[in-house]
Amino acid sequence: MLSRHPGRGTGLPDGVRVERWDAHTAEGWGSLVDNVDAIVNLAGENIAAGRWTAKRKHRILESRLNAGRALVQAVESATHKPRVIIQASGIGYYGPCGNEEITEEIPAGKDFLAQVAVEWEASTARVEALGVRRAIARTGVVLSIKGGALPRMLLPFRLFLGGRLGSGQQWLPWIHMADEVGAIRFLIDNDAASGPFNLTAPNPLTNADFSRIAGRHLRRPAFIPIPAFVLRLLFGEMATLLLYGQRAVPQRLLQLGFTFQFTEADSALQDVLR
Repeated sequence: MLSRHPGRGTGLPDGVRVERWDAHTAEGWGSLVDNVDAIVNLAGENIAAGRWTAKRKHRILESRLNAGRALVQAVESATHKPRVIIQASGIGYYGPCGNEEITEEIPAGKDFLAQVAVEWEASTARVEALGVRRAIARTGVVLSIKGGALPRMLLPFRLFLGGRLGSGQQWLPWIHMADEVGAIRFLIDNDAASGPFNLTAPNPLTNADFSRIAGRHLRRPAFIPIPAFVLRLLFGEMATLLLYGQRAVPQRLLQLGFTFQFTEADSALQDVLR
């Protein structure tokens, strides 16, 4: 595992090594790619850590492109190249969508996050010309209390302020952490897996439905809506993360035979919160 702060890598599973990375180049770690079987590239600045100022947008994009360039550089230099690279991306690739079911065949959107995803995915495309299989993981909201978006999504409910966001009709593409990890392992092990894959559960739900389920499992009320204009005042352009969504389904994963442990948000949230 690469980290800008390797000293903070505590509590990791046995056998995990943490190597220092400058977040720009392959210097110091590139040689480790030689004889590595698989690489999972998840690097990128948190898109929900603050308002999207021009400076922050630049950092969000460049952090992803720098990681991709460094990875390509390391693979090019390796004598024995990896068998597969899993390139992270986001379900925001498709942009804000309505009720249309979103499969991997749908073209990219035009908003900021969509364009970030397009460039992020393209940043490692050169490895394919080097004979390395590449699968792209377009991940939805990962359900885990150990990080990511879910703890922030649940905070209003814990404060007895939970409810739908905006109209509540926007779709929430989600996936349980166990299935996220399982899907990545599946893509690594399956030689037929290349190109984009939606890493989302087969049954997305609306924000209103999520609010109802979250409130029930937390034993908190879920009837205090937050109007869209309030979210835009609070978060600016970043409010699009909350007010728009994608009815994404994992068509290609299912076609290849991946089996989800959690297909319904109700049981997934129950498992995460117990």
